[in-house]
Amino acid sequence: MASIKEIRTRINSVDQTLKITNAMYLISSSKMRKARQQLNNVFPYFQKIQETIADILHHSGRVEHPLMEQRGGHRKVGYIVVTSDKGLCSSYNHNILKLAEEKLAQTPNFRLFVIGQVGRAYFAHRGIPVQEEFLYTAQDPTVTRARDISEEVTALFLNGELDEVHMIYTHMVSPLLIRPSVYQLLPLDINQFEYSEPEYSGGRYKRRVTYVPSAHKVMDKIVPGYLKGVVFGCLVESFCSEQNARMTAMDSSTKNARDMIRRLSLEFNRARQSAITQELTEIVAGSQQKIQRFNTPDSPSIQQIYMVQADGTMEAICPDVAQTATSPLL
Repeated sequence: MASIKEIRTRINSVDQTLKITNAMYLISSSKMRKARQQLNNVFPYFQKIQETIADILHHSGRVEHPLMEQRGGHRKVGYIVVTSDKGLCSSYNHNILKLAEEKLAQTPNFRLFVIGQVGRAYFAHRGIPVQEEFLYTAQDPTVTRARDISEEVTALFLNGELDEVHMIYTHMVSPLLIRPSVYQLLPLDINQFEYSEPEYSGGRYKRRVTYVPSAHKVMDKIVPGYLKGVVFGCLVESFCSEQNARMTAMDSSTKNARDMIRRLSLEFNRARQSAITQELTEIVAGSQQKIQRFNTPDSPSIQQIYMVQADGTMEAICPDVAQTATSPLL
């Protein structure tokens, strides 16, 4: 059994770890709420852009747009992999990197774009070339960073350096379920824009919108905004999934720490009780030995016993009384 000091040290160590994991749980919860609120604030804007594109495609017939060009042959595919900058988030990074490796293995000609320090270190260790790293994005997803990413991959697509662009991110289905997913960013798929007639309180109504100067010009302006919104949504979804995974991991760690402290406390009490019992046993055994030594026939007779008072004087004690006493003074 470990000593009392060792057990007390372990209890203090586990208690400090418990405080850290509990604080990380609260921080992750706060960050996830803020990110969700940020996404909800800009979602109506990007949703309206998507509805406008769907309306143009529905009423204007077939629209030829450079970002909708489907290319064949030996395609050059770009993958934007969204990982985290930090660890302690359970299997979040493992799952997304596993999916990324599967996609890269299926693509002979690929370009890799990495978001997050974990992904950068992972691919560098594996010797997989990275086209570009978008630093300081995973922990702070903003519309500005999403615009920078979308503009760069769009330029590569228009220049012919890329024929397809996919985002590999983590989709937060529910607080209890996160799933690594792949979303095709470029070329734009017409099937992504489902059109539905708008409704008023009185029911559906038919309308026709005239786009000035032309539907093609309007598309040129709003498609970059749509791509920016998709990238931003994927970044926020991944960030929320990361924080949710970290919350789950820290909550489990906190519970395990409490259980460990409970077990160590029981072990500490047992060790303390055992030490006290051993001390009492030694005291009783020592007293019995002294009594037996003075009660033997060969023990010398006690002529006189003196007791020292608090003031320094000495008082004689009767030998008969002293021989029958069981005080520790003997």
